[in-house]
Amino acid sequence: MATAETVELGEPHAPREESIKVFNEIEADLKKTLLHMKHTYLKHEPEYFAAVQSLPDAALTGFGAVDLEQVRVGASAYGVHLFGKVRIPAAGDPPAYLHFRAFVGGDGHDRPGVATLHAIHTEERLVPADGDGDAPADRRYRAVFTRDDPLEWFDT
Repeated sequence: MATAETVELGEPHAPREESIKVFNEIEADLKKTLLHMKHTYLKHEPEYFAAVQSLPDAALTGFGAVDLEQVRVGASAYGVHLFGKVRIPAAGDPPAYLHFRAFVGGDGHDRPGVATLHAIHTEERLVPADGDGDAPADRRYRAVFTRDDPLEWFDT
């Protein structure tokens, strides 16, 4: 299995032709998965999508290849791993982004040459509680990121 320890991601850069091709191949699945996640998390952890909660579904998924702003690519024995940062235009200012992970199988592995969506990044982190230090840490959740959030390896 490919992990951050076994796949070296290249430096972040603007998408090139091959990355845009991969994005176009996974775009419909990306949007479908995004909406499913948004509606599922609304029931349990609405904080994941709090930054874009006011957007209707059509506006949330109103992005395209032109909004893919940054990618990182790494190769493994199985194929190519593409991490992308796509802007959600309807979010306005400050800009909001999704981070996704796609895979293109190679050498006979997992549908060679076909791009598949592996994941949309979600983050759960512990934030120290304010005060005297006796209070437990608080959990923060998000699936929408900022321009300054680095595009790094993620599994979920």
